[in-house]
Amino acid sequence: MSGRGSAPTPAGARRMPFATREFALRAVSGVVLAALVLAALLVGGWPFAAIWLAAGILGAGEWLVMSRTAPTRLLGIVTAAGLVGLCVALLARLPLPVAAAIAALAVAILAVAARGATGRLHAVLGFAAASVVVLVPTALREDPAIGLVGPAWIFAVVWSTDIAAYFAGRLLGGPKLMPRVSPNKTWSGAVGGLLAGTLAGLGVVLAAREGSPDLFGRLPLLAVALVSALASVLSQGGDLFESALKRRYGVKDSGHTIPGHGGIMDRLDGFFAVALLAGLALLARRLAAV
Repeated sequence: MSGRGSAPTPAGARRMPFATREFALRAVSGVVLAALVLAALLVGGWPFAAIWLAAGILGAGEWLVMSRTAPTRLLGIVTAAGLVGLCVALLARLPLPVAAAIAALAVAILAVAARGATGRLHAVLGFAAASVVVLVPTALREDPAIGLVGPAWIFAVVWSTDIAAYFAGRLLGGPKLMPRVSPNKTWSGAVGGLLAGTLAGLGVVLAAREGSPDLFGRLPLLAVALVSALASVLSQGGDLFESALKRRYGVKDSGHTIPGHGGIMDRLDGFFAVALLAGLALLARRLAAV
């Protein structure tokens, strides 16, 4: 049989939905980023914090550009300075009033510098969202009772949800989840992501029981599974919300920082939602200990 006769048919191509240059680029950049984040997680301290500080600053900048909030450069500088201050306050274990003062000063400057009521709202919301991305993973990592497990749980739930939803949706197809918001997402992908995220979150806690039985051994497995399921749903909800934002502002991607993935916001939409949940849980835990 000749080489021409053995060429894949269109039907064969449809059976290989991942054999594309875009998928390969997405996979390679995803693996590289995951390896970098996990290596920094093991080290902790400033190497780990620096990753999230950079992500928060870049993500906030993408938001200011996408939402056309002016003056973009000045607001970006103020946001970056405020995030650096909060990160330093966290790692230096400065008193909470100092961190609150840094945040309040940044918000006040943003509110004064931004143009119009909508611009002020966008600037402040962008700083608040970026603060969650910057502070929560590092705060979890720096907590002696939580350490590696907190960020690892977030990564496991979010990454497993994202990967499983992508593959299940592409392979199984079926009814669309929210076609007006994100036409490529399906119910099969949502269910696949939910199952994978729940199992991954449960697996991290089960593994953590060996290293820290006092804290994680007291957690009922049913509660862990339910919280992991909630986090998986929130992760997918964050993805859909960011898709709605991009449609609102008429852009395909929030930026072009990550090959195959788009911008930082595109990569951290689900992560932000789960980090917010984890941050609220961490805050409640610390308030209960007072």
